[in-house]
Formats: sequence, structure tokens, C-alpha cells
Amino acid sequence: MDATVTATPFSTLIRIASHEQHTEAETSTFMGDLLGGRLGVDAYARYTEQLWYVYRALEEGAAALASDPVAGPFIQPELMRTAELERDLAHLRGDGWREGLAPLPATAAYAERVAECARTWPAGYIAHHYTRYLGDLSGGQIIRDKAEKTWGFARKGDGVRFYVFEEIPNPAAFKRGYRELLDAVNADDLEKRRIVDECKRAFALNTAVFRELGEEFRAA
Repeated sequence: MDATVTATPFSTLIRIASHEQHTEAETSTFMGDLLGGRLGVDAYARYTEQLWYVYRALEEGAAALASDPVAGPFIQPELMRTAELERDLAHLRGDGWREGLAPLPATAAYAERVAECARTWPAGYIAHHYTRYLGDLSGGQIIRDKAEKTWGFARKGDGVRFYVFEEIPNPAAFKRGYRELLDAVNADDLEKRRIVDECKRAFALNTAVFRELGEEFRAA
């Protein structure tokens, strides 16, 4: 990296580099139809099921990374979402929600990549951690609001608990702190470039899930 790039805060580099993919994910047909009220609650439940696979991969790998010099600072219990997703799915699908549950092919590929990074490449894990949790604290709140209004969920209640971070009373301050962690990440310039590339890959994997969900619900 040249001096100009090196001088740019790493959190800014990641945000700028992944902007195009981020926009593509946000403007997918499936998400547009979901947030526009053109799909039923079953589509929302199906999306929540896919999230469960991804977050299970993220969070099952977290404990082993807690003492890692690169990924360790990012492992923060207040972010964990699996339990909230399971509570939402029990509300959406009933207590037997696990029965017959299977990931879409794109979801399986996404979860496997997250698990692979957790096992073999802590810096790459950060890329997935960033794209998921910072997104949940930001755009995820728009999804929660739309879901409450469209399908009548109680405000911050069952069905949307995934988007409610009860242990983070000040999301803006938390996100500032998270970006400071990114800026201080224990990685050289080459590794930072690889992390940025993995962020782009994470968004592409997420967009592929949206594409398959869109195909599944197109008839609806």
C-alpha cells in the first residue's frame, strides 16, 4: 500500500472498499420485496432461518478466538445473536422449528466460509464479524422496524429479537469503539488488504443468499 492508503484509517478503507457490494446486497430484489411488504411473514421466517446458519458458524468459532491476538478484541459477548435467532424462530415456526430445516446452497457456502476463517484465518474471521454485526446495528434496525409494522410483531419483541441488542444501550458509541478496534487491528498492510478482500467476499456470499431467497419466493 502506498503512503496515502496507509494513512487512511482501516475502518474507512473497509467501508469504502465494500460500498458497492453493500449497496448490491441492500437493494436485492428479495430484500426490496420483503421490506416493501410484498412478501408474507413466511419469507421473513425463511430469511431468519438462513441467518441462523451463518451466526451459528460465527459464534461457534468465537470461543476459540477469544485469546487470539488478531481476532480476540472483536469477540464481545454482547453481540452474540444465536440465542435470539432461536427465540425468534420458535415464535415464527413453533417449538419444532429445527425439524426438516435445511440451508439454501448459498447459505451453506456462506456458513462454511465463515467456519473456515474461524478455524484457519483469524484476520479473515474479522471480515465476516464486521460485515454481520455492524450491519445488524445499522441497517438491521430498518428491517426490525419494517417487520414490526408489516407483520405486527411487538416492538423489540418475539420475532425481531435478533435485531435487539439489549446489552448495547448506545449503539452509536459501540460502533465508534468497534471502528477503533478495526483501526488498531494487529495486521500489516498486506494482511489488511486481504481482510478488505474478504469483506467483499462476505457481501458477495450474502447477496447470493438473497438471490436464492428471491428465486424461492418469486412465485409468491
